[in-house]
Amino acid sequence: MSTVAGQLGNPHGLLGKGTALMLNRVNRFLIEEAVRAAAPVAGETVADIGFGGGVGLSLLLDQVGPTGNVQGVEISPDMLNRARAGFAAQIGAGRLQVMEGSLTELPFAKASLDAAITVNTIYFVPELDRVCAEFARVLRPQGRAVIGIGDPDGMAKMPFTEFGFRLRPVPEVIAALEAAGLVVEDRAVDHKPVPGHLLIARPKN
Repeated sequence: MSTVAGQLGNPHGLLGKGTALMLNRVNRFLIEEAVRAAAPVAGETVADIGFGGGVGLSLLLDQVGPTGNVQGVEISPDMLNRARAGFAAQIGAGRLQVMEGSLTELPFAKASLDAAITVNTIYFVPELDRVCAEFARVLRPQGRAVIGIGDPDGMAKMPFTEFGFRLRPVPEVIAALEAAGLVVEDRAVDHKPVPGHLLIARPKN
């Protein structure tokens, strides 16, 4: 289970290939809901932070169309290489950029994103306040950041989450986002085996 947890946080090697496929399958529902909540439109600049297997990149590319731009950020070199191979046409056309980075140091200029999503990633980051500050920094005034997480009570029942996962109470995450200057909507997502939460954060205007 510790190996599983390690792969979920940073997919790599031969196991990482299987992990990427699994992440696309297991996380797809919550990623789809996160994209819907972020409500990207044609021509916008959007990002998937910790894109893993890459399903979120595909969904965002579809939403922003040929005039939009998608930024993918990953900590895993193997997932970056996988995306570069799988999305070579979109990268070549300038519609997609993928780059190494983390939630605590986003590789974006201030107020440069219309929307951003990150799904099932913040469990692996100790510095929640820095994550929230980074989202507040990179969002444009009308921007939206959507943080997708599993319900912590449900996640605690999964056998691998005792290995390196930080299952923070949802109010704690909301409070951290608000402390960074964001207004937050908590949208519950009913899904089995673990229900989820979409925390939709916007800059205060």
